[in-house]
Amino acid sequence: MVPVKSMRRKLVMVTNDDGILSHGLRDLATSITKYADVVIVAPDSPQSASALSLTLHKPLRVEKFGTGRIESYAVSGTPGDCVVVGIKKVLGRKPDLVASGINLGDNDSLQDILGSGTVAAALKASLMDVPAIAFSMEVRGDLVFGIGGEQPDFRKAAVVAGELVREVLETGLPRGVNILNVNFPGDLRAETGIELTRVAPRKYVEKALTRKDPRGKSYYWIFSKRLSKFPEGSDTKTVVVDRKISITPITLRMTKDDLSDLSPLIRNVKKSVGRAFRPS
Repeated sequence: MVPVKSMRRKLVMVTNDDGILSHGLRDLATSITKYADVVIVAPDSPQSASALSLTLHKPLRVEKFGTGRIESYAVSGTPGDCVVVGIKKVLGRKPDLVASGINLGDNDSLQDILGSGTVAAALKASLMDVPAIAFSMEVRGDLVFGIGGEQPDFRKAAVVAGELVREVLETGLPRGVNILNVNFPGDLRAETGIELTRVAPRKYVEKALTRKDPRGKSYYWIFSKRLSKFPEGSDTKTVVVDRKISITPITLRMTKDDLSDLSPLIRNVKKSVGRAFRPS
């Protein structure tokens, strides 16, 4: 669908989970145009907390969006859908990198990462053998789902993001790294530090509120209360407490390295299964 502008320039696909109207998406894409051809393939509506879900029960629609200088397409699906459709159908060739963001709200800690559509888009790209970076920025709580209303200024974060994309396009991701997860503090300045970090296991305590509708039936709101302390060197502490940019190298290796201590588990299960299937 997209005419390839130059086979000599790198090609970057930009997506997000906040939707095609996000200022963070536009600012990120604009910053990358200095170094590569850019095509935006993003959800046609906000898809926050969609994680790595895919639309398998209905068709997806792709519409050309806007008349700006960056080729843009809106997809009636999730960030994961955007990555699959973008790479397989929309782009004229396999992209050299997928950049996802800049998200309204930081995506640090395992809790954020597992739910984030922004990070999931980068993970999906990596699973499709495309290097990827996810970008997110801390914002006020009332702006986290604020597409269509007031949006924060992403331009400083976009400058940093563009330089990181340039570096990865030139040198590739570090060995053994599948994606980079980058988080910016909301008060980003030129002198803000940059740290390599590890994923914090927890950022919130989960809660659920019960309310009654006009007919007296219960309904529920899920929300979270942020913790006050985080591990040293973690992504969450770096952004939320230390007020620095966090760059977290993430791998897709989700299996324990040494399985030898699980041998008793397998042995005991085999015995109990054998007894369960033995004729009585």
